[in-house]
Amino acid sequence: MFDRSLAVSVHSLDYQSHILGFVSRHRTFHKTRLQPVLATRPSSVLLHTDDSGKFLESKNKSGLDTASLGSDTLLKQANTIGIIGGLSVVSTLNFSRKLVQQSDGENCPPFVLCSDPVLSKELLLHERNSFPSISGKSEHAQLNPTLIVENMQSKRAFLEKSGAQCIVMPCHISHTWHNEVSKGCSVPFLHVGECVAKELKEAKLKPLEAGSPLRIGVLATNATLTAGFYQEKLQHEGFEVVLPDKATMEHTVIPAIDALNRKDMKGAQNLLRIALQVLLVRAVNTVILASDDMRDLFPRDDPLLRKCIDPMDVLARSTIKWALSADKGCESSRQKSKRRRRLRRVGGGAAGSIGVERRSGFGFGFSRMGLVWFEC
Repeated sequence: MFDRSLAVSVHSLDYQSHILGFVSRHRTFHKTRLQPVLATRPSSVLLHTDDSGKFLESKNKSGLDTASLGSDTLLKQANTIGIIGGLSVVSTLNFSRKLVQQSDGENCPPFVLCSDPVLSKELLLHERNSFPSISGKSEHAQLNPTLIVENMQSKRAFLEKSGAQCIVMPCHISHTWHNEVSKGCSVPFLHVGECVAKELKEAKLKPLEAGSPLRIGVLATNATLTAGFYQEKLQHEGFEVVLPDKATMEHTVIPAIDALNRKDMKGAQNLLRIALQVLLVRAVNTVILASDDMRDLFPRDDPLLRKCIDPMDVLARSTIKWALSADKGCESSRQKSKRRRRLRRVGGGAAGSIGVERRSGFGFGFSRMGLVWFEC
């Protein structure tokens, strides 16, 4: 058996890093090179995990245990983002690209990404078991949701110790247990459903039919629709939620998923077009397409997608807004600190002469991280 572990190597540089961590049973690799750099000798931390994906106590090459990931974290910036990977590593990496695109690349805030194939398999099994096949067959696999929650809680705790000041989960299925995973979290934990509902509310949409309420359609896998968090968050903001009816699910959505599993992309696309059009003719303002697999079936310039919302785009925008706000708050604190230091200098050491109470000084430290690689 290969040892399940995550080796983290960090070089100190003069610019922010995007840290991507992968946990796997087998030996894999991932490297990120940002720019040619002058690097110091890297420090390595070995983080062991058990079969459920939990991080175990371990020591790094210098003899320090994982508790040292507290104050001396990987990243110390006030706008550091923590990302818990979900159903697909591709979708998770696509979300990280969205963060870069939303922030114009060079200004992207630092982030730590934790992706675990064990968690991905558990989420995939949950999704498949919740979606009846057109043939009526079931995998009959036993799945304990508690294990999924504990796995994600472990990832959340790791990200907090790594310096994340805000945590996101770019996965629809994972939000089924958002309340449980976020419970006791010491930093903001964004919810994709809340972000979507808030952005739609701020858009000040008008009903397509006079006198009717604002209607928002939701198209997703059965697991996401059954979880109901999109419906709950939208209704909380006053929207009427329109879901595929029973006939649409049985004759278009379920067959489309079966076609997708058979790699019949064209057949799946045609069936999903029908499902989307059925929702649109019911006078919905827009459709939340809450499935990366469904969305990826359509070309990016497809006219039908212009009438849909990608929740992960919204989550990325909300995450960047939070990062900008955190960065401004930190800048404001730095300016206040500078003003206090200037006042003390002007007072010549006599704080009372200028009406300023003498206080112990404080500063702000910002680690600039760069070339980072992980060996699993």
